[in-house]
Amino acid sequence: MNTKLSLVGAAIAASLLLTNPAPAEARIPFFSGEQEIPSLAPMLEQTTPAVVHISVAGSREVRQRLPEAFRYFFGQRGPNEYREERPFKGLGSGVIISADNGYIVTNNHVIQDADDIEVRLKDGRTFKAKKLGADPESDIALLQIEAKNLTEVKLANSDKTRVGDYAIAIGNPFGLEQTVTSGIISALGRGGLGIEGFEDFIQTDAAINSGNSGGALVNLRGELIGINTAILGPNGGNIGIGFAIPANMMKNLVDQIIEHGEIRRGSLGIRGQDVTSDLTEAMHLNVSRGAFVNEVLPDSAASEAGLESGDVIISMNGNKINSFMELRAKVATLGAGREAKLGILRDGKERTVTVKLRELATGQVAASQVHPMLEGAEMSNAEGGGVKIDIVENNSPAAQIGLLADDVIVGVNRQRIANLAELRKMLENRDGVAALNIRRGNTNLYVLIR
Repeated sequence: MNTKLSLVGAAIAASLLLTNPAPAEARIPFFSGEQEIPSLAPMLEQTTPAVVHISVAGSREVRQRLPEAFRYFFGQRGPNEYREERPFKGLGSGVIISADNGYIVTNNHVIQDADDIEVRLKDGRTFKAKKLGADPESDIALLQIEAKNLTEVKLANSDKTRVGDYAIAIGNPFGLEQTVTSGIISALGRGGLGIEGFEDFIQTDAAINSGNSGGALVNLRGELIGINTAILGPNGGNIGIGFAIPANMMKNLVDQIIEHGEIRRGSLGIRGQDVTSDLTEAMHLNVSRGAFVNEVLPDSAASEAGLESGDVIISMNGNKINSFMELRAKVATLGAGREAKLGILRDGKERTVTVKLRELATGQVAASQVHPMLEGAEMSNAEGGGVKIDIVENNSPAAQIGLLADDVIVGVNRQRIANLAELRKMLENRDGVAALNIRRGNTNLYVLIR
């Protein structure tokens, strides 16, 4: 009986399917021989010639710890390490942004310390490249080649990019030239990752791997929306979390290199923090995102423009600001002398303030980018070597561990450091407690961080 009912039910279901076929949008599309199948190929045929393969060679100073047994040859006060120059080779990608001038953008880490830079085009031609300038803190470098019949990529307004937009990554992962992967924009304004000094990344799930660095992230029109720069992965492989430097940020930096031969960072002259739920409740704010101004420094661009402590900066040049880190990156890379229109919230009312950015001290970075326990300090490369503490905010983690303005960090775990890059590298590779060797006036002392 049950079997008969089942057979009858199956027959009725089959009859319904025949008389009521699946809606058109649910069917697998069929394309006749006369119809064109949707494809990214036409766009990529126009765009991929603008993405180049970069190979570099040079030498780097490598530090090696000296075995304890050998230190006796140098006496009790002998060195605990030795240095030597070692040759290296590397591969990466680049993007032609000006066919007439032969300008190619890539990541600074692709060409750093390189003595020889070779660019290979899609058509097989190779050229020696000249380095015009670079910015390690934002990981952008500008190269130039002398060549004809180049293809350049058109720049998109990356501030108009939205989460969910399609994105295509083009580069040379693991030396596999002209590799194309696709995905979407996963997030915008990513910062605080400790990858670079100034972070305002576009996040994408388009596959990015070693060798993609410096390559292009483009939209469906083939316009450049970002320069691929880093991935988040446990073993250095792709897990669908990649980061690109926004095209607008890259253009601001490149324009400065072309105009001045160097980066002239913009400075607003404020101290602040992200807008949080606790801050929103305490200050009775009607926004949940933005950059809260804790303090306006005297004789700064912010004070001249009339910014006040307690203001919340919610936009810059018409684009939303979601965090203090995002504001900091946009201001620094826009450049000194440029004007910015800031949308602020004051006493519950929105208003616009125009500010002309001052120049940030050369090499100055937020110490939180180097180590979380140094948050609240600003540092720069010290004359004669080491890292100078320029500013320490009251009650900040940096103040709590005992750092003072004008301190100079000259070493970590009894190994000397020459600059910010070396300090960052040593703290990244530390195991357990790190002892910072501080020079304070004529006194030497140690500050411990975990």
